[in-house]
Amino acid sequence: MALYRLGTRSGASLWMLGVAALLFVGARQQSHAQDGMARPEKVAPPHPGLNGHPTAGREVFRFETFGNEGFWTGAMRLPQGIMKAKVTPIDALKLGLVVDIDAVPADLRGALAAELKTDLSPAHAPLLNDPAMTMKLIAANAIPGFVPKGDKVGVSCALCHTTTDASVFSLPGGGTIGHRQDGRSNLNLNFGKILAAAENPLAFYPFLQTASGGATIGRAPHGLTPQSSEADARAYLSNPAFYPVGMFDDTPDGNGNPVVTTPLFRQDLAAPFGSAGEQAGLEGFSNGVYTVAFDPTSLATPNGRKFLTAVGGKAGTQLSDDYAMVLRKTHVTGYPFSQATGGYKVGDPATLVGRRVDEQKLADLRSYLESLPAPPGARVDTAMAARGRRVFADSCKSCHNANQSKPVSSTLVEMNRIWPGYHPTVLARRMPPLDPIQNAPGTFDDKMVVVDASPGGGHRGNAIPMLLDLADKPMFLHDGSVRTLGDLLNPRRGPTAPHPFYVAGAGQRADVVEYLRGLDANSDSGR
Repeated sequence: MALYRLGTRSGASLWMLGVAALLFVGARQQSHAQDGMARPEKVAPPHPGLNGHPTAGREVFRFETFGNEGFWTGAMRLPQGIMKAKVTPIDALKLGLVVDIDAVPADLRGALAAELKTDLSPAHAPLLNDPAMTMKLIAANAIPGFVPKGDKVGVSCALCHTTTDASVFSLPGGGTIGHRQDGRSNLNLNFGKILAAAENPLAFYPFLQTASGGATIGRAPHGLTPQSSEADARAYLSNPAFYPVGMFDDTPDGNGNPVVTTPLFRQDLAAPFGSAGEQAGLEGFSNGVYTVAFDPTSLATPNGRKFLTAVGGKAGTQLSDDYAMVLRKTHVTGYPFSQATGGYKVGDPATLVGRRVDEQKLADLRSYLESLPAPPGARVDTAMAARGRRVFADSCKSCHNANQSKPVSSTLVEMNRIWPGYHPTVLARRMPPLDPIQNAPGTFDDKMVVVDASPGGGHRGNAIPMLLDLADKPMFLHDGSVRTLGDLLNPRRGPTAPHPFYVAGAGQRADVVEYLRGLDANSDSGR
């Protein structure tokens, strides 16, 4: 729901004030109807209880698309755009994509390895500068996350959550070539620019920063509308100030709110799921990815429209209708593309648009993600880390574990605690248990303006992250607003900044940073 920046009154806000509750009631009263046929809706439990198999889950994580190749090839037209733009393997690495050397055809490995030792110019590295080679690598499943399906290409979880060990090559600030490492966040991935490479980037409309009545929420000064061109969408997606590297906008609310890509290893230690804690179970989180994020066209269906209306009132209805207009304008038909079973409760966190993909595969994926090992902690100065551990234990343990082999607390940290400067303006009130739609200045709450944990009975707040793999992170907090651990703990940020939990002395702060850099899942003190 594209609403407005704080202090800007708009038609969108007037629509939502006072009508969201009525529309939500209407959506609830119609909850037993789907496509005009009365039938009871099924409710998927957040923890279905099926036994998963990690080996099968690895295949789901790496290669399962549930039919989304129909969206990425037929609606976004991403492979067509990649070919039209003549994206070379060097270009792909600049986008942050990685190459699994074990999947590269054997007859190409030697030639590519030799070219990687050159200056990478077309004269000395012809294969790495050949757009046809990019498509060959995709066809060989050598670019994790791009999944070939006959004459189409879909995407899998591995696109954002797989890196490599860089044993063959590493492009500074970009992608790597080596043995794949599933579950790790690819924080060099320029997902916005990858979307911009598609022939029809407007097909991702509900996850872009949109505008209604000239009003918008997000990093860009102006939002997109159904009248926007593909060039307008590319300009937004290609600008790292609007869509930062290492982030993904995972909320279908028409607001521009990319968040830092979180790791998916050791998910047995994590809960709830989503930076706003909107999902109690990993299966529900994954189902939302497959049925909505990887195929947004579900939001232009009757049940998708019902879902957006329930969470956003008239602005939600408008977003669905605008998206349907965009799909018509860009000649997208035959949606939704994801293969899922219908008849589930619309708006339930586990089945946002009333659809559910294969239950056993969701359980297998959960099992695999729970089994993935966390990276080892960095090698640190043991004396500094020991001192830092004592400071951490005295100052931080009310929220965070010292022992990272234990699950994090599933309690959300309320917004006024994690951000004392949080003074939002209420844009619309919703029927309980939903919290009001509200917005404050800055980017920290943009993810939670509309989407939060309240549909599941929770409250607006932040999930507590695992303190693992911190040594190499280029940004902190879910909006990426803090660049280093030292900055995060520095009182210069002020008492009303997000996460204002500081270590005053520079020496003690350095000790705590050293301690945090060394943390791993095997002990409370790292390596």
